[in-house]
Amino acid sequence: MLYHLREAQRAMLNPLSSWAQTLGKLYSHPYSPYAYMPFAPRVAAGFELMHRLGKEYDKPKWGLDSTDIDGVTVPVLEQVEIDKPFCRLIHFARQFPKSAARRPADPTVLVFAPLSGHHATLLRDTVRALLPHHDVYVTDWIDARQVSLSKGPFHLHDYIGYAIEFIRHLGPKVHLVSVCQPTVPVLAAVSMMASLNDPKQARTMTMMGGPIDTRRSPTSVNNLATEKPYSWFERNVIYRVPGRHAGVGRLVYPGFLQHAGFVAMNPDRHTESHREFYNNLVRGADEDADTHRAFYDEYNAVLDLPAEYYLDTIKAVFQEHRLARGIWKVPFEGRMMTVAPEDITKVALFTIEGELDDISGIGQTSAALELCSKLPGHMKRQTIVEGAGHYGIFSGRRWRTLVRPQISDFIREHA
Repeated sequence: MLYHLREAQRAMLNPLSSWAQTLGKLYSHPYSPYAYMPFAPRVAAGFELMHRLGKEYDKPKWGLDSTDIDGVTVPVLEQVEIDKPFCRLIHFARQFPKSAARRPADPTVLVFAPLSGHHATLLRDTVRALLPHHDVYVTDWIDARQVSLSKGPFHLHDYIGYAIEFIRHLGPKVHLVSVCQPTVPVLAAVSMMASLNDPKQARTMTMMGGPIDTRRSPTSVNNLATEKPYSWFERNVIYRVPGRHAGVGRLVYPGFLQHAGFVAMNPDRHTESHREFYNNLVRGADEDADTHRAFYDEYNAVLDLPAEYYLDTIKAVFQEHRLARGIWKVPFEGRMMTVAPEDITKVALFTIEGELDDISGIGQTSAALELCSKLPGHMKRQTIVEGAGHYGIFSGRRWRTLVRPQISDFIREHA
């Protein structure tokens, strides 16, 4: 019922948002006489703020049409490498000129984006910084409300299966980068491939701000998952997709609930951000206003998660800590396999954590270093990014100047 109420709310807010957008332009467009009234900037700013608070945010575009390599602008094509029911493997193919035919090939990097409420485009800055130095692939997850019931369920072990399929497809020279939530299924996938002595194991895996062992430095996110019983999540946050979507009838954890949770973590920060946006519009500080728009265009665009996947994650990762305790068994290729990170001996590991991360606390990601107990010491690396919160380790200035260079150095060291 909550999902249906939310849809009804959207139906009412969309016309109001469009009305506010129109009036905002009436008081700001240079050809409108109303734009030259003394109070026009404040009225226009108020209407734009109303429009943005009420509008529905669609999945943003990647917008990565080119990259700069050695001072040369190189076009980039966004190509679908593998198309699965719940995910597309995207290749950002750099189109080098013929004169660069003898240029040494850059290491191939497979970036695993989180399936945790936001679209994979949240990693746009991550990909943008990697493109000049690597051949980049990204998992682009599909909104579960757009996936027909006929495609079946999607569990946490299906994520692991996708990861193994993508790694095998790209071959044994690939380097893995997992951001936040996927550190767990990616470590499981690498562990299982090691247990099978798969010839297409990756070269390296970089894990950033992920919940490998949430018993360490638990955050408010971790506490919520442990304070409530599993049955509470089943009863209170799982809903069926309403009729106007392709996935009608599918059980999901709605993205709007996840978004509400994100906002509730820092309500004062968001309130202040919107107040500053209003003031910037009044002052005509267009650059600062555009920065606000770009951030919230991404932040407010959310997707629904398959209910099976979400509930599996709550139980296996946050409540029972199966990976960290060595008791995780996963169905794969007709058998049950124990996830055994101690079997990893060939895939170098780099863990990255933010000093101020309020989603995955310090020590949760680096727990992977201990779990991979048979991996030689020279194949392990760890760093804590000073002053960085959760998003700061894969987006923004610290990511571009501090983190990305370390990842590229680590990859080339083990390439």
